[in-house]
Amino acid sequence: MDFKPYIRAHTDELLQSLAALIRIPSVEGTPEAGAPYGREVARCLHETLALCERLGFPTVNMDDRVGWCEYGEGEEMIAVLGHLDVVPAGDGWSAAAPFSGEVKDGRIYGRGTMDDKGPTVAALYALAALKDAGFVPSRRIRILFGTNEETGCDDMAWYLAHGGETPVMGFTPDGEYPIINGEKGIMNCAYARRLEQTGPCRLLRFEGGTAANVSPAYAMAELACPADAAARIQASKVTVTPIEGGIRVEAQGVSAHGSTPEQGENAIGRLALALTQLPLEGELADCMAFLAGRIGMETHGESLGLAMRDDLSGDLTVNLGVAAFAEETLSLTLSVRYPVTKTYDDAHPRMERAFALGGFHETKMKHKAAIYMPPESELIRKLSQVYEEQTGEKAVLKSIGGGTYAKSIPNLVAFGPIFPGDEIREHKPDEYMEVERLIQNAEIIAAAMYELAR
Repeated sequence: MDFKPYIRAHTDELLQSLAALIRIPSVEGTPEAGAPYGREVARCLHETLALCERLGFPTVNMDDRVGWCEYGEGEEMIAVLGHLDVVPAGDGWSAAAPFSGEVKDGRIYGRGTMDDKGPTVAALYALAALKDAGFVPSRRIRILFGTNEETGCDDMAWYLAHGGETPVMGFTPDGEYPIINGEKGIMNCAYARRLEQTGPCRLLRFEGGTAANVSPAYAMAELACPADAAARIQASKVTVTPIEGGIRVEAQGVSAHGSTPEQGENAIGRLALALTQLPLEGELADCMAFLAGRIGMETHGESLGLAMRDDLSGDLTVNLGVAAFAEETLSLTLSVRYPVTKTYDDAHPRMERAFALGGFHETKMKHKAAIYMPPESELIRKLSQVYEEQTGEKAVLKSIGGGTYAKSIPNLVAFGPIFPGDEIREHKPDEYMEVERLIQNAEIIAAAMYELAR
């Protein structure tokens, strides 16, 4: 079926439609009636559904959280999942204004051009191309428009909880090519321990890190302690400074993404190791011994009893992302990524036991199950065929430690929009997408819709 002429003939229209959406700064805002994720996010959803209707597709708006358009008939449905919300513009833009949608030098600029408005609009014009070519699918084709991917994926949780149909298969153009068929399970969790402090050294402050999924590059503690305690700490990348009545201990690390903590050096773990050189007593001594001995600079959970791996995605990883001490309570926030062939029940009970032995109790747990679609599954076979036919390149399957939008709804994998070797530009200043890459995505998405739905 020849759908490419339609896409090429409507390139200008596609770019104009995308630019109109880019000009809406759909960053999460204050919830209000008719706008659960903020007024601009809701406006972007309304404009997208209006575009669908202009292209001849019926639409549904579920409580201004999720919308979709659909084409074809049949009991089964295949889905393409995109999102319309974006991260804040940030500083450092020079090539174009962040919400301009400006086209120049073969590129379209603006926040969301790559993540994820560009690929989502490409999917919509891909569907229009199939309709124009007279394609009669055996499975309905639904493009889902999410609005809360960047800040939690509560949109799709709401969709599923309120009767939203689950696709038999599908993909999200919110990752990378060729195909991400495996994503580690993610446990973002928090633990806390209240300390009854005794002895000559008392913890006053302990803090480091900003988020569960970032390995911290800096951590510090302040302690009330004897003046001679400072001399006890001898550690690389750790500095000790006298303060009134005690010392400040600062540890330097190397930042890394929480899915690959082995590429960094965790400053919180380094700080805990340094503090164990002090004459700590009682519960404070036990707490720091646990933190240093069971976590420290480890990244695979060995001393926590969490170590596990598979050949598809490698080792489980543990990232201690945030530590804070307030009201005599030490709180820790971690991100644990377990292998794609393992489950929550393989990892979580071990973690709870380990922290309980350290005197900590769990205060928060947010879990996203692992994804693994085997190469022989219909979805992976067909997406591999499409990618190889459309690009002439081998469809090498990938398993990752990070999480994509595919985790938010069953039976999906990440497929595009970033090609191997291309710069990853989302969330950066001067985010853009090459016009030719945008059109190439539309062609690949159309071919994938055709294969999955026919």
